[in-house]
Amino acid sequence: MEKTPKSLRLHIGLFGRTNVGKSSFLNLVAGQDVALTSPIPGTTTDVVEKAMELLPVGPVAFLDTGGLDDTSELGAGRVDRTRRALDRSDVAVLLLEPNRWTAFEDELLGEFTKRKTPVIAVINKADLEQPTAAFIEAVRAKIPRLLQCASHPFTGAERDRVVHQFKEHLLEICPDHVVAAPSLLGDLVPPGGLIVLIIPIDKEAPKGRIILPQVQAIRDALDHGEMVAVCRETEYTALLSQLARPPDLVVCDSQVVHRMVAETPPGVKCTTFSILFSRFRGDLARQTEGVSAIDRLRPGDRVLIAEACTHHAVEDDIGRVKIPRWLKKHLGFDVEVTVCSGRDWPDDVASYSLIILCGACMLTQREVLARIEKAAAAGVPITNYGLCISHLQGVLPRVLEPFGIEQKAQSKTAWAGAPS
Repeated sequence: MEKTPKSLRLHIGLFGRTNVGKSSFLNLVAGQDVALTSPIPGTTTDVVEKAMELLPVGPVAFLDTGGLDDTSELGAGRVDRTRRALDRSDVAVLLLEPNRWTAFEDELLGEFTKRKTPVIAVINKADLEQPTAAFIEAVRAKIPRLLQCASHPFTGAERDRVVHQFKEHLLEICPDHVVAAPSLLGDLVPPGGLIVLIIPIDKEAPKGRIILPQVQAIRDALDHGEMVAVCRETEYTALLSQLARPPDLVVCDSQVVHRMVAETPPGVKCTTFSILFSRFRGDLARQTEGVSAIDRLRPGDRVLIAEACTHHAVEDDIGRVKIPRWLKKHLGFDVEVTVCSGRDWPDDVASYSLIILCGACMLTQREVLARIEKAAAAGVPITNYGLCISHLQGVLPRVLEPFGIEQKAQSKTAWAGAPS
């Protein structure tokens, strides 16, 4: 990603009056001294560019501009460079000082509106002067996506909070083509390869149909010139016995993962639909790290089950019944399980010790990544159904093999603010 051409990066312009803290904000996000900072107005004499990888957004290029209110001897040239940066910016970040909105901010906002450039507002230096509630509301009325930032030094929890919130806003407004999803499964198998899909037919399967993740998996395989064999878990071994060679990949519903792993020959890659969607819609590495939090749960800890579907719960519902039951069996005690569905998301995320997402086939990638960032900002580990169930069934290392990653145990301090 470091070699991604500038033309293919998301360009993020930092704008504001001179000495408002644009360069300091760039250094905060980058985690290093990219731009020279000074209390002397006009320190930034030209547009400073910083290319970096800003996960989970991807490759970006920050444009640190001079102030539009620069009245120094070289100010006219600097202002001209800043105006050119307006045309290059896919996203604009407007830096503000507390309780100060001037004609320059109005002018900039007008330029963003004219270009239809999405904007994030940052009230900088909030530790030096407390922004009033009236000022915050006035800014939010003009620019709904707003965050507050302290002056330097930017370290520890304060920096993490600002960066996570900034990335949440970016994911909400950056163009759709920027957050590019990987293939669902086609890139895991060579062209002409064979994939076996194990699809249980139970109460949650609509009559006469198979569910969306299974349909998408079949289509993705066909798009990659691969072959698909479909069966129920009860016919899986019979299907294997009729094949001339072992399949290249086996994918099952998470509820039958233990049986699938037990019946899959050694050396054959296998995984679950939900884990495929953790990679396709979200961040598989981070959700894999989050699953280790299960073993750190204590009696009475709160666990959030976040379903993307709004279906009526069936008798043995996976999120409401099965996962809580498996958690109790694994832990030997009860935890407090809360379920949210659809696009609902609790305000008290930080009060949970673990969040378990479903496969999220009904959400966009942008929505899933935003949820992951919100969890990270609150210091709460996050995983998903497939990873959770595979861990509880003792088969997680096997179903991670197709992706070349291993489960890495997180220390209790790895998630800032995570309950011990």
